[in-house]
Amino acid sequence: MAARAYWQGQIRLALVSIPVEIYSATKSGAAVSFKQIHEPSGQPIHYDKVVTGVGPVDADEIMKGYEVSKGEYVLLEQDEIDAVKLESKKTLELTQFVDASEIDVLYYEKPYFVVPADDLAEEAFIVLREALKRTKKVGLGQLAMRGREYVVSLKPCGRGMVLETLRYADEVHKAQGYFRDIPDDKPSEELLELAEALIGKRSGDFHPQEFHDRYVDALKDLIERKRKANGKKIFEDKDTGGKTGSNVVDLMAALKKSMEKSGGSAAAEKAPAKKAPAKRAPAKTAAKAPAKKRA
Repeated sequence: MAARAYWQGQIRLALVSIPVEIYSATKSGAAVSFKQIHEPSGQPIHYDKVVTGVGPVDADEIMKGYEVSKGEYVLLEQDEIDAVKLESKKTLELTQFVDASEIDVLYYEKPYFVVPADDLAEEAFIVLREALKRTKKVGLGQLAMRGREYVVSLKPCGRGMVLETLRYADEVHKAQGYFRDIPDDKPSEELLELAEALIGKRSGDFHPQEFHDRYVDALKDLIERKRKANGKKIFEDKDTGGKTGSNVVDLMAALKKSMEKSGGSAAAEKAPAKKAPAKRAPAKTAAKAPAKKRA
């Protein structure tokens, strides 16, 4: 567990308050970061905080300002901002419970682990966790963290619970504006069966450790080759993969070829499988014709 909680407070359900701590459930990936370098000297470029007509300034001279009109700012001290009273700064009140399927995936933003703050909080924490499991519901409320109030969801996760920050409605674009021009056509049954068979062939359990950032790997490889080349320019062969300028493909042929590459016969792996024709009953044995006499 992380040494320092991201947020400490209480979850409140009616008259029951549960002291909890919240920890970030994710971390940044192994990204390759670059610095800007002054090529003639080889030294990194620094950024100074400067004021037009004044020059560089000290950090203690900097305040936060909100522009109310062009060139006019309201200046605020950090302690004035911190003093803004908001109930959700220390309390997450669960005000509604919904089915998880009712929350569109577009609204989910970032997950956090939720744990009881101490031994005394464990009993109430476990009761809430198990109640959410039995009812198959997700708790909703609002919570202030790091200078912003979020809509959040709370759901069971193993022995603990997971809190996820949600986007507000005005932060999510309406899908209809993007999807309205897509035809509502029905595909042919044969194409659909081939696609279903291909999906079935490649179905399996989710193992996140099997995926890694190939772009980061390629950048690290480029950096190593550049180092060994003593700064000489590295030229990459652009592999087009045999693609032509046209995106028009024979969908049926492409699906069949994909099935073959997946180790299945396109004809045999269609889903749902077609019923085999009923076997014919064996024909009754006809009476043997008398053998012809030899001449």
